[in-house]
Amino acid sequence: MRIAVTGATGLIGSALVRSLREDGHAVVRFVRREPAGADEARWDPARGYVDPAGLAGCGAVVHLAGAGIGDHRWTAAYKKEIRDSRVLGTAAIARAVAALDEPPAVFVSGSAVGYYGDTGDRAVDEDAPAGQGFLPSVCVEWEAAAAPARDAGIRTAFARTGLVVAGEGGAWGRMFPLFRAGLGGRLGDGRQYWSYISLRDEVAALRHIIDTPGLEGPVNLTAPEPLTNRQVTAAMGRVLRRPALLSVPAPALRIVLGELSADVLGSQRARPARLLESGFVFRDPGIEQAIRAAL
Repeated sequence: MRIAVTGATGLIGSALVRSLREDGHAVVRFVRREPAGADEARWDPARGYVDPAGLAGCGAVVHLAGAGIGDHRWTAAYKKEIRDSRVLGTAAIARAVAALDEPPAVFVSGSAVGYYGDTGDRAVDEDAPAGQGFLPSVCVEWEAAAAPARDAGIRTAFARTGLVVAGEGGAWGRMFPLFRAGLGGRLGDGRQYWSYISLRDEVAALRHIIDTPGLEGPVNLTAPEPLTNRQVTAAMGRVLRRPALLSVPAPALRIVLGELSADVLGSQRARPARLLESGFVFRDPGIEQAIRAAL
């Protein structure tokens, strides 16, 4: 299959591209610079431009581009960048695939379990409503921006991804050095739930969505059972054989992270109901398995 991918240089995108190419698929990476070869195509999400030649003949389009949630402190300007990078980019790609004479069979658009906001101890699946706050509002707009593709009759799925357990990037990539140094510990009281997924299960789940004709709408990409931050911290200590007795008090997180601290300390207990119902089998259903896979 010929498959187009945006966000192809990110943690998830680069792993997905490798996996697809290893299995013989032709992957077109959308880039913001001048293309360096036949396997790249130009797009400019801020201006709404997408080179239609890059989409021609694609059986699937996977859209993963977006500014990092935790890359910078949440100033008003960076919050706008987080929103615009997702909403404008999704709208541009969705319009482009809808305008094709031969559109792809499936459009997989990135999203996040941040859609649900703080769920406390309450477990939620894809039928739960959106939560309150900045990230839920971004996720709502992000998914709504894919309407042109859906309205054109293209099977459209929203990959609501949790915390990706990976050693080479993302939030977990920042945690590993701290735990190896014996400086890891719980955040706040540690009772908040984390909906996590190993990187290889994330890639496999994205490919499962592509390959499963009946799978559309929101799909939670998380391990079957979310765990508390306290449980995750203990697992990191066991796997890395390091003490994990420290803790970062909530007030300190608020000082360092500002508004983002509310989401770090918030609880998201999301379960992957639609993945499981569609027959997906996790390679790393438990947290220790996910951590070892990352290592």
